[in-house]
Amino acid sequence: MIEALIGLVVALAPAPAIRQDPIPFGADRQADMRRYSRRHYGRASAALSDPEVIVIHFTANDSFQATWNTFAPNRPDPSFGELPNTCAHFVVEQAGTIHQLVPLGLRCRHTVGLNWTAIGIEHVGRSDAQVMGNRRQLAASLRLVRWLRDRYGIAAGNVIGHNESLSSPYHHERVRSMRTQTHGDFVEVTMDRYRAML
Repeated sequence: MIEALIGLVVALAPAPAIRQDPIPFGADRQADMRRYSRRHYGRASAALSDPEVIVIHFTANDSFQATWNTFAPNRPDPSFGELPNTCAHFVVEQAGTIHQLVPLGLRCRHTVGLNWTAIGIEHVGRSDAQVMGNRRQLAASLRLVRWLRDRYGIAAGNVIGHNESLSSPYHHERVRSMRTQTHGDFVEVTMDRYRAML
């Protein structure tokens, strides 16, 4: 009996070092997130409960500070003019430092159709290749994703690039004009390599 129980023990990935650098996400921004969620997902909630997806992004800039400065103010996003502003839960710097911007219990606007169930991770850089070619940044990213997968029981196939968002079985978007909206960051061929490293 004891031998059988020992065989069931699975080593969980340890939590990586994470710097807490929160963006303002107070009552007003949470109220905006509830309104956004009602419009796009049919239920007014700012809570991220039992996430099923992790979405990988790159920032299209060269610094953590520029990324933080983009996400911090709660102003209408430039693409759709909607509140709350876009954000991500984590940012991984080129040197490998992991920053947490938003608590995991709150939704972020980072991927149309998936914000209701997805954790967003930005990587400072301007291309898939740049991030994948940076050993320190990639190693930190993989540590973070392994820990999040173990914490929430997220399948490797649900660790996706932003470009793969439309093919996710969890994609749900009520606003017709946005149902096919996605981005070019982290295409399938790149994510196949990334997922193989997990």
